[in-house]
Amino acid sequence: MTVAAGRRDLTIGPIQLRSPVVLAPMAGVTNVAFRTLCRELELTRAGTVSGLYVCEMVTARALVERHPNTMHMVTFAPDESPRSLQLYSVDPANTYAAAKMIVDENLADHIDMNFGCPVPKVTRRGGGAALPYKRRLFGQIVAAAVRATEGTDIPVTVKFRVGIDDEHLTFLDAGRIAEQEGAAAVALHARTAAQRYSGAADWERIAELKQHVTDIPVLGNGDIFEAADALAMMAQTGCDGVVIGRGCLGRPWLFAELSAAFTGAPMPTPPTLGEVAQIMLRHGQLLAAHFGEDKGMRDMRKHIAWYLHGFPAGADLRRALALVKTLSELEDLVGQLDPTVPFPEAATGPRGRQGSAASVTLPEGWLDDPDDCTVPAGAEVMHSGG
Repeated sequence: MTVAAGRRDLTIGPIQLRSPVVLAPMAGVTNVAFRTLCRELELTRAGTVSGLYVCEMVTARALVERHPNTMHMVTFAPDESPRSLQLYSVDPANTYAAAKMIVDENLADHIDMNFGCPVPKVTRRGGGAALPYKRRLFGQIVAAAVRATEGTDIPVTVKFRVGIDDEHLTFLDAGRIAEQEGAAAVALHARTAAQRYSGAADWERIAELKQHVTDIPVLGNGDIFEAADALAMMAQTGCDGVVIGRGCLGRPWLFAELSAAFTGAPMPTPPTLGEVAQIMLRHGQLLAAHFGEDKGMRDMRKHIAWYLHGFPAGADLRRALALVKTLSELEDLVGQLDPTVPFPEAATGPRGRQGSAASVTLPEGWLDDPDDCTVPAGAEVMHSGG
């Protein structure tokens, strides 16, 4: 990372970003439609596209087997650069094959590896946030991706959590191993798998990792809902960049605000309800182009509550929007929103899934030997990221 007066840049391998901001992969959210919308809003509201926008996570095995849904998920916009793809894998062989496929077929410019998923159906099979506990296997998977991209301009980065729970912390080992195996950067979601998305992220863990991993950038993730949160995280932890997840749900213009904060540009004015209505319509149009109108509108429904969070919209109109079926219906319904309503203070802060902490389900005997490098059986399933 290089720092200059009024701005911060981030370098990940050969990729140079004008701001140290990364969109976290989120299943069912960060498809090409959402990424395009975020990039458009950053360009129009901040005058630049400066960060890294990562596509939905895909499973290495499904990519290698060319599962139709997976191949559709790795769609990028024609002008999207750099193209960033996140892989989930528990198997070094599948990891190598998937990364080599990405290289040989020019599918992406950056590969991120996900070891942060806390979903029970994944951890009970040894995947996601459970896997870094198996230090040797974790290292073999990272090394396989790096080996497949040798001699190219495609960097490999790694995202993980603090650990399985407070008694089984893995983040320092994971950071050290990823660095040793050739990762170009690491990102820490500052929660354990047991926390899932509940409680507060422990930013002190990010500071610890930054002190422990010194040769590659360390990115922080967790509880960034405003541009001020990103600045505070970097000031408090010394991390080199920030990863934005739930904070941008229903607020795709957040990246314009982050860009302004890091590049020294004027801070954009928060959108009125009328402007949000137009953003919602544009999102629906992009989803319809990607999925087709029927599936695009079904996908759009989950975004409605996020967009209208804190705004006065009326119960009947909210219900109608939650059942929207066509683009023309979406256009008609958002046209009924009062365009003069300013962005409400209540619309800031936490959003998206939070849930509650719970014990982590693991395979029998998983904690017995952290150096066991046996590939867990049946763990390469689709899941919701971490």
